Amino acid sequence: MDYAFWLPLAVVLPVLLYFYVRANDAKLTRLPPEATAFSPRRWTVDDLERTAASPAIAGSSPSLFAPEELPPKTGRRYIVIGGAGFLGGWIVLHLIARGEDPRRIRIMDVRRPIRQDMLEGPATEVDFCQVDVANAAAVEAAFRKPWADGAAPGEPEPELTVFHTVAIIRFYERHPALQIYSDRVNVQGTRNVIDAARKVGAAALIYTSSGSVFVRRSRFWLWPWEREPAYFVQPIGDDDAQIPTRHEDFFSNYAVSKRKAEVLVRQAHGLSSGNGILRTGCIRPGNAIYGPGGDLLVAAYLLRKSNMTWIANSLQSFCYVENCSVAHLCYEQRLVENAHGSSSNPDIGGQAFAVCDAGPAPTYGEINRGLTYLSGGACTFQDLSPTAMLALAMLVEAYYLARHALLRAPAPFSALAKLVPALSGDIVFLQPSMWALTQVHLIFDDSRARASPALGGLGYSGRVTTLEGTCKVFAEHIRTGGRDQVRVIAGHDSPDLALALARAEKSVEEVMEKLGASLDKPRVAELQY
Repeated sequence: MDYAFWLPLAVVLPVLLYFYVRANDAKLTRLPPEATAFSPRRWTVDDLERTAASPAIAGSSPSLFAPEELPPKTGRRYIVIGGAGFLGGWIVLHLIARGEDPRRIRIMDVRRPIRQDMLEGPATEVDFCQVDVANAAAVEAAFRKPWADGAAPGEPEPELTVFHTVAIIRFYERHPALQIYSDRVNVQGTRNVIDAARKVGAAALIYTSSGSVFVRRSRFWLWPWEREPAYFVQPIGDDDAQIPTRHEDFFSNYAVSKRKAEVLVRQAHGLSSGNGILRTGCIRPGNAIYGPGGDLLVAAYLLRKSNMTWIANSLQSFCYVENCSVAHLCYEQRLVENAHGSSSNPDIGGQAFAVCDAGPAPTYGEINRGLTYLSGGACTFQDLSPTAMLALAMLVEAYYLARHALLRAPAPFSALAKLVPALSGDIVFLQPSMWALTQVHLIFDDSRARASPALGGLGYSGRVTTLEGTCKVFAEHIRTGGRDQVRVIAGHDSPDLALALARAEKSVEEVMEKLGASLDKPRVAELQY
C-alpha cells in the first residue's frame, strides 16, 4: 500500500472539509444588506424593558386587543374548523369578546379544547363536533347538526360564516411521492368543507392559507465562489405571479397542498350556496404564527430553557396569533358589507392577503436574546453549524425516503420495511426542506391588507409588533407557569419538549401528532394548527 499517497490525503481532506464547513456557515448565517434594508434596527435592552413593563403586556389579560378594537358583532352563526387549536381558539375567543352568542358558535376539530381559556366562562357554551375534515360524510353531518339557538318562529335563520383553520403541516416532506399525505387533509379536507358549506347555505368562508406558498426552494451546499444561496432574500407580498408553479420550486409538499387548497377556496367565491351565494377569501400569515394559548415557537423555547439553533441571523416576518385572528375577522367584515350592499367599497371576495406583525421584521436571534434577557438567563441558546446540521438532515431524509420506498415496493421487497424502524418524534422534522423555510430571509409586505377598504384592502388592524408579542408570550408563560402551552391532538399528549434538536428551529406554529405504524401508513410525526 502506498502510504506516501494516502496519509497526506487522510490529513488534507478533513482540513479541507473543516474549512469548507466554516466558509459555508459564514455564507448561510450572513445577514445581507438586502435584508437589513427592510429592517435596519435590532432590538435593544431598553426596548425589551420598556415593552415588557407596559400595562398591556404586564396585565392579567392574555389578550392584547380590547373588544372595541375587533370588527363589530354580526349576530351570525359561526363554524370554526380547528377551533380547539391555537389560531382557531383565538378566533372563537375574539368572536365571544365582541359579543357573539356562544351558542351560535360551533367548533369542528379532532379533539375537544383543552386550553384553560376555552374551558371557562362563555366559551363553555360553544358547541363542539369531533370531526376529521378528510371524512366528507362526517363534515357534512357536523354542518347539518341542529343549532341550540334555534331562530324564533317567523324569523329567518341567521347567516353562517365558516372559518377554516385546520391543516396538517408536514413541512419536512418534499418528494412528490409523499404529496398524498399532505393533500388528504389540506386539499381533500378543504374540498369537503367547501361542499358542506354550500349544502347548508353558508354565506362566507375564510380560509387560513400560508405565506409559505411563496417560499422558493434553494440549494445550501454552495460552491466556494458562490456568495449566498439563490432566493436568499425573499420579499413576499400578494402578487400571485411570484408563486412557484412547479412542485420542485416549492419549499415543501405542505406549501404545494396549501396552494391547491387556496385555489379551491378562491374558485368557490360566487358559487351557489343554499338559496344564496358563497363569498370566500384567504389569509396568508407570515412565518410563523406565535402567541399565548399554545405557541410552539417562542413559548417552546421558554419551556425547554436550553435550546440549539442555527438560524439566529435569519430575518423573517412573524405573525402574532391575535393579529392573525383579527385579519380573519376583518376579511369577514368586508365580505358581509359587500353581500349586504352596505358599502361601496370594491368587492375583494375570492382573493388572498398576506398579513404579519406591525413594524419591521426581527431576526430569530433577536427573539432568542430577548428571551434570554427577560428570563434572567434561564432560557439559553447554543449556536450550531447550519452546514453540519444540513448534512445530518440529508441523512435523515435519505432514511425516511428509503423506508417509504420499501413500503411501496412489490413483494417480497416490501417485507424488508419491517426491518427498517420508522422515524418517530422530533427527528423527522430535521430534513432539508426546513432550510428552505428557515435559512432564508422572508420579509412580508402586508400593506395591501392594511389598506383602507375603499382602496380594496381589508382594513387590517394588526397593531402588535413582534417585540410586543414576544414579551407577551413571556409574561403569559410566567403568569401561567407554562400550563397554557400544553397541546393535545386526538387525545395524546404532545411529546417531550426537551427534544430540542428539531423543535428549536421549527418555524411553523403547529401541534404534533404521532400516528401508529403500519405497512401502508408508517408512523411519523405530523403537525396541525
